[in-house]
Amino acid sequence: MSTISTDTATPTQPVQAHTPAKRNNSIKILDEAHAKTNLLGMTQAQLADYFKSIGEKPFRATQVIKWIYQQGVTDFEQMTNLSKGLRDKLSANACVTPPKVIHRQYSDDGTRKWVFEVTGGSLVETVLIPADDSKINGRKTLCVSSQVGCALDCSFCSTGKQGFERDLSAAEILGQLWVANASYMTDDQDSLDGVDHSLWENNVTNVVMMGMGEPLLNYRPVVSSMELMLSDHAYGLSKRRVTLSTSGVVPKMYKLAQDIDVALAISLHAPNDELRNELVPINKKYPLAELIAAAKNYVHDVNPRHKKHVTIEYVMLDGVNDHDEHAHQLVTLLEGLPSKINLIPFNPFPHSGYDKSSNNRIHAFSNILSEAGFVCTIRQTRGDDIDAACGQLVGQVADRTRRSAAWQKSIKDREEA
Repeated sequence: MSTISTDTATPTQPVQAHTPAKRNNSIKILDEAHAKTNLLGMTQAQLADYFKSIGEKPFRATQVIKWIYQQGVTDFEQMTNLSKGLRDKLSANACVTPPKVIHRQYSDDGTRKWVFEVTGGSLVETVLIPADDSKINGRKTLCVSSQVGCALDCSFCSTGKQGFERDLSAAEILGQLWVANASYMTDDQDSLDGVDHSLWENNVTNVVMMGMGEPLLNYRPVVSSMELMLSDHAYGLSKRRVTLSTSGVVPKMYKLAQDIDVALAISLHAPNDELRNELVPINKKYPLAELIAAAKNYVHDVNPRHKKHVTIEYVMLDGVNDHDEHAHQLVTLLEGLPSKINLIPFNPFPHSGYDKSSNNRIHAFSNILSEAGFVCTIRQTRGDDIDAACGQLVGQVADRTRRSAAWQKSIKDREEA
């Protein structure tokens, strides 16, 4: 597996393109995969349709899904409950191809980060955060990317400064989870050779769609991927352990409520429209009144979700959104919405123009919310030594919006001034 160094990479110095090198056997990528149908990321219904299209029984979909996700098998020859003829047919016409890992980095605190090269040569990043790395079976949360770059431009997020190229496919989204689970089964050389797949364990316990991109702007691939995360034939995660985070694409929030039952988080970051217009520009299209109404609908829709709440994400920016007045405004805004508030210390990146709120300020803000009856937590920063903390995922984006170039120009202009 070819690798690149990100030890000195910063959000304004995206990971550089690598030079192709001899590939090892860590994750088998078929050279001719582009000519085959990739079964990774197909839902059970989609896979059943595929088998019917090649003259096979639809029940084969369940068998293959179990092999791929419950035992980590990508070689059809190892799928022993399929006939030899079907295995040969699949080998000739299909593949199970996760996105290519070109770099991985493990933090001292147990956080793991992968850099994936996706179709077209762009790079995206994925982070796994263990609750307590000393616990072998402890909670392990994977932060999954949904787009190459981000179609939005939140002012405090380094991902948004890279611009936007395209949506990720379901295979590229779900492949991040497949690779993260595989990382606990590989040897020191990242190889799966010799692995007894009957002993395969999926160690990732929680998934959050909070990586690069706005998930609701890549709706169908994201929902299809989450369906497989929940499926008992695939990963079998609890619906409370799969979370989608949105900056507030209101129409898609209503659709999500009807299509799938997962936990919902809202990247709020401001308690009033004037400030949120500055920090989260999509607020100009879908202001807070519409966003909160959609969140209430998600909790109280026609298919009631018992004991469900929405998680409110709120990054703490020194002198910007962290005053006592903002905390009181937040209390008023969230009245009637079952919610848990997660305060996120800002993770600085070069030229962001923002600083992290002090610990004292964060705790004072939290106390106001707690005294008002809200469950309020302060997120522990993890993985910042490998640029894997919240808001630090950047990858490499062939920006179609020219936003990255404009931001770089603004930096240069400020420096010259």
